[in-house]
Order: sequence, then structure tokens, then C-alpha cells
Amino acid sequence: MGYVDDRRVAASRAAALAERGYGDEAIRFDLEQRGIAGELVEEAVAGLEPEAARALELAGRLGRTAKTAGRLLRKGFSRESVESAVGAGIAADWG
Repeated sequence: MGYVDDRRVAASRAAALAERGYGDEAIRFDLEQRGIAGELVEEAVAGLEPEAARALELAGRLGRTAKTAGRLLRKGFSRESVESAVGAGIAADWG
């Protein structure tokens, strides 16, 4: 009957979590726990701003420190995205 559109729910929830500073793995986990089908989870995550860009923006706001790196890892960002964000910031600070 169309009361619940899983695609729309997945996209909306993924966007809300990304806005709140969560990485792709945490977003995937949340959507899967809500019973969203795997292909819709991947579609929703693919529709977000790239994780590396989100990590870089957060690191810029929070500071490019080991504490920020730990926070991003706990929020479900991949190690590669965290290293890129924190490392890029440190390199930029050194000129």
C-alpha cells in the first residue's frame, strides 16, 4: 500500500546520520538493524557525500589530532578516511 518506502527511509536516515557526523560503517549498521535490505543500504550510502570528504570536514572543525582520529573511528569512519583527513590537515598546517 506504500505506507513505508524503504528506499526513502534509508536515504533519509543515512543523510541524517551523516549530518550528525557518522561514518559509512555506522550508517550501514544502523540501517541494517532497522531491517533495510542490503541493496537499499548500499544505495543510501552511495548517495551521501563521500566519507573521506565528511571526515576531512569534521577534522577541520574538531582539530587534526589523535583525539579527533579516535573519535572519527568510533563514529564508524574507515581507517583510510581518518588517516587521510587527519594526515591531510597536518600536512596543510606545515605548509
